Amino acid sequence: MRGLAGFLLCSLLLLALHGTQVAAQDERPDPRMPCANWMGGVPGHPGHNGLPGRDGKDGKDGQKGEIGLPGVVGLPGFPGAAGPMGQPGIPGMKGQKGESAYVYRSAFSVGLTERAPHPNVPIRFTKIFYNQQNHYDASTGKFLCSIPGTYYFAYHLTVYLTDVKVSLYKKDRAVIITYDQFQNNNVDQASGSVLLHLSTGDEVWLQVYGEGSNNGVYADNTNDSTFMGFLLYPDTD
Repeated sequence: MRGLAGFLLCSLLLLALHGTQVAAQDERPDPRMPCANWMGGVPGHPGHNGLPGRDGKDGKDGQKGEIGLPGVVGLPGFPGAAGPMGQPGIPGMKGQKGESAYVYRSAFSVGLTERAPHPNVPIRFTKIFYNQQNHYDASTGKFLCSIPGTYYFAYHLTVYLTDVKVSLYKKDRAVIITYDQFQNNNVDQASGSVLLHLSTGDEVWLQVYGEGSNNGVYADNTNDSTFMGFLLYPDTD
């Protein structure tokens, strides 16, 4: 009995001693930890920056994204500075022929000085109002065409003492004939006008038509008998 009791007591003592050692080992700090619970050390200095790592491999392209919404239209910008002058362009096509810059002039205005011109011959209007181009010949009473084209002619004749029958001639042919019957104790007027196309060298004049009984063309200081003509449109061809 004593031997068994002694053995049990010894076993209990060994167990108690072993538990104390285990507990003491559990309370020791892990040396791998920065700071042990049972011992507070001074914090260390930060370490140096490490070297950059190498670039990784390119990844695979991702899926195409959806189309975004349209952006807002911006405001117009300020005009830019003028650029340098460009090179001359290629000449254009030749234009159509225009009218001549030359101004064609042919005109006359004359009056009568004789009271009773002779019949069947050109009436000589010797009072010159205008004859700058000298296309009217006062010595013959005829207008000579120097510029072919369309002309306007007109006459205003005072009628006195007897009837008047006059005609406007072109190249020995009567173009128009005017007749005015004289009224006693009165002064009348005979007039006419016409458009004619003339060629170079054509002549135009006035003359009493018929016999001397129709020769009442008159002129004095207060009454005039006039004859005039001028070029309207020259032939440009």
